[in-house]
This record gives sequence, C-alpha cells and structure tokens, in this order.
Amino acid sequence: MGKANQTAVTEYVLLGLHKHRNLEMVLFVLCLGIYSVNVLGNALLIGLDRLDPRLHSPVCFLLSNLSFMDICGTSSFVPLKLVNFLTARRTISFLGCVLQVHLTLALGYTECLLLAVMAYDCYVAICQPLRYPELMSWQTCVRMAVLSWGTGFTNSLLQSILTWRVPFCGHSVINHFFCETLACGDVSVNVLLLVMATAVLSFAPLLLICLSYIFILAAILRSGRRKAFSTCSAHLTVVVVFYGTISFMYFKRTANDSDLDKIIALFYGVVTPSLNPIIYSLRNAEVKAAAIALLGGDLLSRKMSHFHYCSPTLSGRIG
Repeated sequence: MGKANQTAVTEYVLLGLHKHRNLEMVLFVLCLGIYSVNVLGNALLIGLDRLDPRLHSPVCFLLSNLSFMDICGTSSFVPLKLVNFLTARRTISFLGCVLQVHLTLALGYTECLLLAVMAYDCYVAICQPLRYPELMSWQTCVRMAVLSWGTGFTNSLLQSILTWRVPFCGHSVINHFFCETLACGDVSVNVLLLVMATAVLSFAPLLLICLSYIFILAAILRSGRRKAFSTCSAHLTVVVVFYGTISFMYFKRTANDSDLDKIIALFYGVVTPSLNPIIYSLRNAEVKAAAIALLGGDLLSRKMSHFHYCSPTLSGRIG
C-alpha cells in the first residue's frame, strides 16, 4: 500500500497562505525585492573578486563560494514561490520536491563547513601570520572548499535517498511554502542519521569556530593589536547571524497561528542570505574599497587599460 501511494503521487500542492490573497501580494513584493538584493549583492561580491586584484586572496575566494551558495540556496525555492503567489495552481513535481529538499540540506551543511574554514583562515592570519602563505596556500584553500562542497552534497544525497525510500502518505497537500516529506512509515533510522549528521556537520564546525576565536582573542590580548580583530569582524557577524537564526527557528515555540510560522520560515530563507553581501561590504575595508571603485568606474577603467596594454603584446607575440 505504501509503494502504491508513493508511485501515485506525482506532484504536491503547496498551500502557503492561500486564504490570505492580499497578504500574499504583499509578500510577493517583499520577497521579490529581497531576492533581487540577494542575487545582485552576492553576484557583485563574486564579480569584485574576479575584477579587483586586491581581492585575489584565500578569504575572498571562500567568500565567493559563500555568495554563490546563497544565490543557489534562495534560487532553489524563491522563483517558484513567487510564481505560486500569483497563480491559483500551486504545485511542484515530485522530482522538484526531492531536489528542493536535497539542495536545502546540502547547502546548509556546506555553509557550516565553509564558515569553519573561514574561521581557520582568520586564526592563521592573526595567530600564525608568518606561516599564512604556507598554511593557507591556494592549493590548500581550494582543497578545503572542494571538501566542504563534496561533504555537504554527499551527506545530503544519502539523507535524501533514505528519506524518499520511506512510504509516503496518500495525500499530496503540504501546508507550507516549501517541500517537506510526508512519510507514513518507520522513520526512526532516518531521524537518527539526521541527528548524527547535524551533530557532525553543524555543531562540530561551530565548535571549531568558537575555538578559533578563543585563540584569536587570546593572541590579540597578548599582543595588544586590537585592530587586528577588525579583519575577522565581518566573518564573526555572519556566523552569529547564521547560527543565531538557525537556533531561533529550531528552539522557538510554535505559534498558535500556523500562518505566522510560515511567514517566519519564509523570511528566514529569504532574508538571511541577503545579509552576507551587506555585512561584508560594510565590515570589510578591502571589499568596501573595491565596491566604491567599481561604482566610480575606476575598477573597470583599470581593467580595460590593462586589457589594452596586454593586447599589443599578445599581437606582437602572435605576429
């Protein structure tokens, strides 16, 4: 019976706030604006990293990974949600639902690991500055980034395979904005594996981040170089926002009004990724300088002059 129900469901209906059309129109405008800021802001950080030679550093490479991850994360559900706000038919295919759940888990775990790698970068920069080129070489940085992405997506793939092998309930209506599993079978193994994965890939990176900043604070207090902490203030702010919002979502009391919980979850998924480019633009002096140079046209003019300078040289070599 479970297998029959599983094969019978080909699409799900995401109810959202179907009883409050006016509120959905307001949410459409807000989500569209925030999503646009998210995509443009994170794309700007990626572009600055490619255009400005001053940002060709391991930490900016990791920041570009974080920005790309935020774009992918919000793009996995926001465009569909915007369409659903405007249409009466609010459906998502079974495969689309699987993909949405898989990406949510994968990108969440990967961000935890990348934040831990960025904390290690701050630790090396402040506590081991003479060994920074050795400990945070480009090769090492790329390996840690690839390992973070690979670990997050591999774990999510295993979780998804185990989850979607469980028999589902016959109904195909989900009372939320996002996909969630409607399993009716025994999910004790799935829950155990999810708890273990969360402990290893979420709390272990948080522990490493805390240890890194303990050593960083100790080194700053010993040397008296308090200004050195400003180089890591943007990362620390992102960590507090990321883990703080996760803690709020998981430990908050369930509201009497389920619609309020839906709105909170929606804004958590949309707003949080949009804060990263704002935080790094305001707290990181190099990123701020590069952004000002780009807006003023200086950055593009330097790149064009460099291109024109290199073109005759290349033509001469070819000739």
